[in-house]
Amino acid sequence: MHVALISATWHADLLLGASTACQEALAVEAATTESFTVPGCLEIPLFAQKLARTGKYDAIIAFGLIVDAGIYRHEFVADAVLSGMMRIQLDTGVPILSCVLTPHHFDESEERIAFFREHLVVKGKEVGRAALAIVNLGTAVNR
Repeated sequence: MHVALISATWHADLLLGASTACQEALAVEAATTESFTVPGCLEIPLFAQKLARTGKYDAIIAFGLIVDAGIYRHEFVADAVLSGMMRIQLDTGVPILSCVLTPHHFDESEERIAFFREHLVVKGKEVGRAALAIVNLGTAVNR
């Protein structure tokens, strides 16, 4: 199994924990990973589409943090990113999994950053396990 990991560069320090935990979960089944970065979450769908079309990846996992900065724009960004990822997986047949989170009341206090750092590690493990499950399920269906 070969999996592409795409991480937005905004809040990269927090997303690194999620990506690392995901890689550890994927290693259980000896999956190989290839990591890529994009400037922000809005760039994830286009890059995921390019990767999916190569045929080199059994799954693609995206990591991002879309924060509410006191305006409603974050809802539009989250919808665009997740809708784009869904369309790509339906169009290509390559599972696109999301660890793109939109936390409620994100602030950069030490306490909240510590919470999100730990939470993202949990989410990274979960998305890694989900990738293994969906790829294995797809393999079983195609037999």
